[in-house]
Amino acid sequence: MTKTLNGKVALVTGASRGIGKGIAMGLGEVGATVYITGRTFEKTANDDDTVGSLLETKIAVEKAGGKCIPLQVDHSNDQEISQIFERIQDEQKGQLDILINNVYGGVKALSDAYGKPFWQSESTFWDSSNNVGLRSHYLASVFAARMMTQRKQGLICTISSWGAMSYIFSVPYGVGKTACDRLAADMAIELKKYNVTSLSIWPGIVGTENIIRFAKQERENNSESSVFVDNYNWETPLLTGRAIAALASDSQIIKNTGKVHIVAEVAKKYGLVDEKGNRPVSLRSLRFLLPMALPNFKKYSRLIPDLNLPWFLLLLTVLPSPKIK
Repeated sequence: MTKTLNGKVALVTGASRGIGKGIAMGLGEVGATVYITGRTFEKTANDDDTVGSLLETKIAVEKAGGKCIPLQVDHSNDQEISQIFERIQDEQKGQLDILINNVYGGVKALSDAYGKPFWQSESTFWDSSNNVGLRSHYLASVFAARMMTQRKQGLICTISSWGAMSYIFSVPYGVGKTACDRLAADMAIELKKYNVTSLSIWPGIVGTENIIRFAKQERENNSESSVFVDNYNWETPLLTGRAIAALASDSQIIKNTGKVHIVAEVAKKYGLVDEKGNRPVSLRSLRFLLPMALPNFKKYSRLIPDLNLPWFLLLLTVLPSPKIK
């Protein structure tokens, strides 16, 4: 691959596994120096397949062609977050070109609460979903913006979700992801005059370690209606990384600051494929939606046009109408 980010410095939070690992690899492929954070530096013999490590990601990034610096960090600790940026400031002489707000600590809480209404969940569910996530994204953005605005350049990507538009998993999850979109949009307003871009990124259905385990549980529970049961239109984590790398390499990306960028649509625009050589379609594409409504169409999905539903029509379909007096 062309080393379009050679000489650039990136930070990916929560990169020991899943989407974060894929993002770090995607940035490494095009030559970036990638700092990564996570809680687990090296796996132990007792860890299961869903546990990743910073060491594994470092090896993968370097194999992809990048340089990787792992930092063992607890993102619920404000001081440890501050220390990340102090280290980058010292080691890179104030240069930070890309921040990826990806870390998320709510997976276990979501799993424990799955299928329950919010009032039957623990009162700590909100903080578990949005502390290491929305709050830590804001804090990391504060420190990154202080560095980027000094140099009059930079890109902040906040990983959000289709849960910002339609109910997925739980109330705290959806509210948190909606807030991530608003965080990216409002930061963009204040950062634009400093030539710093802020984007919200929506991956599709990504085959991470936890989603693979969740899909297995759904199959065991005979939840045939779940979109996670089969691998239909799944993305690999690397596709998100390649999409972000393409956006970071686009010299005109500031024109799209403050907007939501859908990974599959970015991949189509820049001609990208995922780790397996596939290009999944957007979750608002007719090629995805029609087979989800009529499962027998899945085997003929490639014959369905890859046409995206307009946002206004999609919103009418998936969102309840607010009652305003």
